[in-house]
Amino acid sequence: MNPIQTEGPEPVVLLNKVSKHFKEVTAVDCLSFNIRKGMFLALLGPNGAGKTTLVEMIEGLQKPDSGEILLFGRKWQGNEDFLHHQLGISLQETRFIDKLTVKETLRLFASFYGLEKNRVEEVISLTGLEEKHRTFTVNLSGGQRQRLALSIALLNRPSLLLLDEPTTGLDPASRRELWHILLSLKKDFGTTLILTTHYMEEASFLCDEIVIMDHGRILAKGSLEQLLCEHDKGEIMEFSLQERPESIDLSLNGNVRESTWDSESRKGWLLVNDIVANIDGFMNYIARNNYHLTSFECRKMTLEDLFISLTGRKLSDET
Repeated sequence: MNPIQTEGPEPVVLLNKVSKHFKEVTAVDCLSFNIRKGMFLALLGPNGAGKTTLVEMIEGLQKPDSGEILLFGRKWQGNEDFLHHQLGISLQETRFIDKLTVKETLRLFASFYGLEKNRVEEVISLTGLEEKHRTFTVNLSGGQRQRLALSIALLNRPSLLLLDEPTTGLDPASRRELWHILLSLKKDFGTTLILTTHYMEEASFLCDEIVIMDHGRILAKGSLEQLLCEHDKGEIMEFSLQERPESIDLSLNGNVRESTWDSESRKGWLLVNDIVANIDGFMNYIARNNYHLTSFECRKMTLEDLFISLTGRKLSDET
């Protein structure tokens, strides 16, 4: 099977019609795409979308039933040693030996690669763990443990990082600290990243391209701007009322694409082509019916809105 054709330099990752089946389930269904050097790519999808299976095939932990995966122009078979030294992998949760310090843990993993001692010091500095290098891992906070997991993944100076839910469970400040570490790797070393995440903001902030998956297939792929442009669903008006009518007419003379009203929460949602062209009609409707707004928000469609429109469910519901 000939690889799909690409323009420019050889991609770091190339998938050509890759499929994987488990009994009656198709986990990955004939996927093809490539990732260029220095690209940050996010995989978004609910549980069961095929993200983990896809990443494990890229990591060499599973073999595709059909299709081809090339990393740096090479297959896994016969190139295991070379490719293992090109990859850095960090899982959603990494277990450490409680009574080893941060530095001792990194020295242990560095010994697996036969790395020089000063590489541990470099990684500690890179991930901001200088003040914690003598701390036992059992005493680290969640954010510090994730930084240590990232440090281990960076020891061998990988060209390709694969991070599975790296900021799940972290507070917003710790999450952003990790984001800026990743962006510095991209800027300073040209690192390539494949990221699985449940955080829309994370994918939007970090990644050059986003792949939305469901049931083993790619529903959409591109930059955030491309996705929102290609899958234009309009603009959104959200509101809540002081009153609780059983139903309300939100058609606005046929100018509304979609609308919902939930009397229990007293919240409504409108999808329109143009907010500016419809806001007067909406306000007039509210006034005519003697309703009182308790909140009102107008906004462009977001990545989360797009995900819901493509999959029919919220990503946050799947965590």
